[in-house]
Amino acid sequence: MTDMDRADLFSLYRQMLLIRRFEEKSAEMYALAKIAGFLHLYIGEEAIAVGAIAALRPDDYVISAYRDHGHCLARGSDPGKVMAELFGKATGLCQGKGGSMHLVDLPKRFMGGYAIVGGHIPLAAGLAFASKYQKQDLVTVCFFGEGAVPSGQAHEAFNLAALWKLPVIFICENNRYGMGTPVQRAVALYENVAEAARSYGITAERVDGMDVLAVRGLMCKVVDQVRAGQGPYFIEAMTYRFMGHSMADPSHGHYRSKEEVEKYRKRDPLVVLKETMVSQAQCSEADFKQLERDIADVVAAAVKFADDSPFPDPASLHADILVED
Repeated sequence: MTDMDRADLFSLYRQMLLIRRFEEKSAEMYALAKIAGFLHLYIGEEAIAVGAIAALRPDDYVISAYRDHGHCLARGSDPGKVMAELFGKATGLCQGKGGSMHLVDLPKRFMGGYAIVGGHIPLAAGLAFASKYQKQDLVTVCFFGEGAVPSGQAHEAFNLAALWKLPVIFICENNRYGMGTPVQRAVALYENVAEAARSYGITAERVDGMDVLAVRGLMCKVVDQVRAGQGPYFIEAMTYRFMGHSMADPSHGHYRSKEEVEKYRKRDPLVVLKETMVSQAQCSEADFKQLERDIADVVAAAVKFADDSPFPDPASLHADILVED
């Protein structure tokens, strides 16, 4: 049961549905060669981004890794500009120069997706340090996969965050696979990845990453603590990606069984929340069908905007590059 009202529940469902349909359409556009390069989809993990970001203020910071479309959309970025960036168009969030793995939306305080595994975790610590240094009551939320936890830069960031009591929340999206490698073959602490943070004195907790209400509930508590100056927090959100690692591995390759995928599909974040809403008579089937139509229109409009937009002028290639005189 939840004490959230219908409007709030419906908003969470709408955001997850937007991410799901946006990602499905992105896969379709990739197959049509509208999107080039790498494409890592967030299908199955939507509850984490939506639930976590719902607990933030508009001026808080969010930073992510290469599976960043969901976080960017949950932060409120324009779907058209996100799709245009995937298409490499000049109207994209980064004028077509970033692409799928490098979405940035400064007005939304979405500070980027980063392709180097674990490379952005110290940047999150830096954002949090800047907030504390300037005496701003801002929180930085950093999303990453469990495969980033063994990296050296992650431990450097955990150490500094704990040492300086930085206002940062580390959210490990544990989807159980790093590319095609099961977590138990890559992470020594695979049974409890959060122990890596606890070893630095960081409070850590595990949450059901397939339940948006569980994620939001925990985050509301944690954000208040971190904002009050109690130091960093580590959340291990247990989740599962329904697609492969990327479009180079569109389904699941040969490293996991169909039975395993189907097992986790029964915990689809959309299904979990829908069942809760229906059981509380918060929404009817007609409401959900209408929402499907509305989201389909939003995604179609995003694709049209991206398709109709121009590619960057070649003359802009050297713009926005930091150089020394």
